Amino acid sequence: MTIPFSDLKKGSRLIIDNQPHEIIEATHMVKGRGRSVVQAKIKNLKDGNFVSRTFRPSEAFQEAEISKIKATFLYLNNKGDYFFCEEGNPKNRFSLNESQIKDITMFLKEKQSVEGLIFQSDIINISLPVKIVLKVVEAPPGIKGDRAQSGTKPVTLETGAEIQVPLFVKEGDLIEINSEKKEYVRRV
Repeated sequence: MTIPFSDLKKGSRLIIDNQPHEIIEATHMVKGRGRSVVQAKIKNLKDGNFVSRTFRPSEAFQEAEISKIKATFLYLNNKGDYFFCEEGNPKNRFSLNESQIKDITMFLKEKQSVEGLIFQSDIINISLPVKIVLKVVEAPPGIKGDRAQSGTKPVTLETGAEIQVPLFVKEGDLIEINSEKKEYVRRV
């Protein structure tokens, strides 16, 4: 199925050079003499790399048909492979290497539910739920000082990820994280 130029927007999935890509950011622009283009930041769904690209109305865009399955993260081995199984079917396992899912590994913990992305009958990547609850394992005490701006401090989560949180968050707290923006949402 082809996608018209006017429908190119954030979240659109295209096939470029026989690889599935997703538009992460898109800006419609009008250049000289009324020619419009779309400046986009796109992500290769197979290898996780980001590229900037300009799309023109004269180009043809093939839609990438991506289906999803529910899966569970099992473990990380010493070679950098992440192992998952289909939810409800632990015998149906698959693995992805760190380079494919590098931007979300910081929030993966054992037995966490994820979605496997399937392109042409192969599981090519995973996606996390937008909101994830994780435990704070290391948090320095809040420091009083300049309160002209809201204070934040770095904390370490149970997955090893470090993020900025408000000063009132302490060790042992469960906090909700936005996995797309990689930032603190609220204390649970």
